[in-house]
Amino acid sequence: MFAIELQQARTTEMHRRAEAERLAREAVRGRRAARREEAARRTAATEPHTGGPRRNRLARAA
Repeated sequence: MFAIELQQARTTEMHRRAEAERLAREAVRGRRAARREEAARRTAATEPHTGGPRRNRLARAA
């Protein structure tokens, strides 16, 4: 009887730890996604709106 109770206690502890690890991974995933969104928003705001070349098309006079 004692062995069964001990096994149930171990199983319960393993389930508790697994749930805590799942929650931690989910939190990390959420923070990472928020960082990616912020970075995408920042780069979209700093990119030029024109798709043309950045340098002058005309050659310099010698």
